[in-house]
Amino acid sequence: MLSISALIRQEAIHTGQTVLLATPDSLLASDLQGTQNPWGGRFPTGAAPAPAIAALPALEDSAVILLDVLLAGMADGRLLAATQDSGVHRRCAIALIAESVSDEWIARLREGAIDDIVPRSADATAWRTHLSTMRRSRELLRELERLREASMQEAQHDRVTGTFNRGTMLTMLFRETDRVQRLHGSLCLMLFAIDDLAYWNNELGRDAGDDLLREVAARTGRILRSYDLLGRTGADEFLLTLPGCSPIHAAMMADRLRMDVFGEPFMVQNEERNSVPVRLTACFGVTSSRGRSPVVVLREAEQTLALSRRAGPDSIRCSTESAESCGDLDMLFSEVEAIA
Repeated sequence: MLSISALIRQEAIHTGQTVLLATPDSLLASDLQGTQNPWGGRFPTGAAPAPAIAALPALEDSAVILLDVLLAGMADGRLLAATQDSGVHRRCAIALIAESVSDEWIARLREGAIDDIVPRSADATAWRTHLSTMRRSRELLRELERLREASMQEAQHDRVTGTFNRGTMLTMLFRETDRVQRLHGSLCLMLFAIDDLAYWNNELGRDAGDDLLREVAARTGRILRSYDLLGRTGADEFLLTLPGCSPIHAAMMADRLRMDVFGEPFMVQNEERNSVPVRLTACFGVTSSRGRSPVVVLREAEQTLALSRRAGPDSIRCSTESAESCGDLDMLFSEVEAIA
């Protein structure tokens, strides 16, 4: 009898489905290979559990796996554990072939380790029904998963820019603060606000304003490190969480954003669909976490940004606590001020 790994094939059948049969019962295998299943594929056969376990990760998405309970590795749970550990059950349907529906296999069905139990005595009609039902169930599960992911994406991200929303940023800030407290590392927050965004919304239309927000987010994202976090926290405000960043380096990052993000004009379309160059500026507020409550630190960043707004466009301000670490910022940037 051929090993199961030698019989795993990408079957070019009209629905793209692969059906894998693993059984030591040669008579059952012979009967099933003569069964016309809904996908028009044929049933590979095999008996040894080790090749089956090794071959599971290579199975294509949406395959159907039929495991005979008489296989070595079924009684001790090795095969079913392998389907969970390899992640194959998230992609493929799994059914057991059993003499009877025992309490043990019903428990496996209820806990989601398998999708179906097929009696060994099932005829061609019964097999066709089981396979069709599994296919429809997996299609429904995949659709539900897509909807769930879309819902999570919408719940965690800003609708316009695709960056994290305020609630998600606050949650992640708690996580980063825990890390600072455990490792005694550094963490800075930067809030920046686009100057006169309301004016451009009125002048060019809300769609153009949204385009400006998206481009600001995109330009900012290209500058950040892979572990920095970016979120939109207000109509014209963005929050950056900068792990491992000192106040002086956060102030330098603000100056880089001022030049690289806002130094070049933004091309957007007005309500008449004409391309219009727009020059934007922003104000920046920087503060250091020092392991304090994220709510306190965020409020401090908001107060620092408010001071930056009052100072006028292109201003960068550091909070009182951060000023000690920033040193003489005037020596670095003439527009940067440490609020003391």
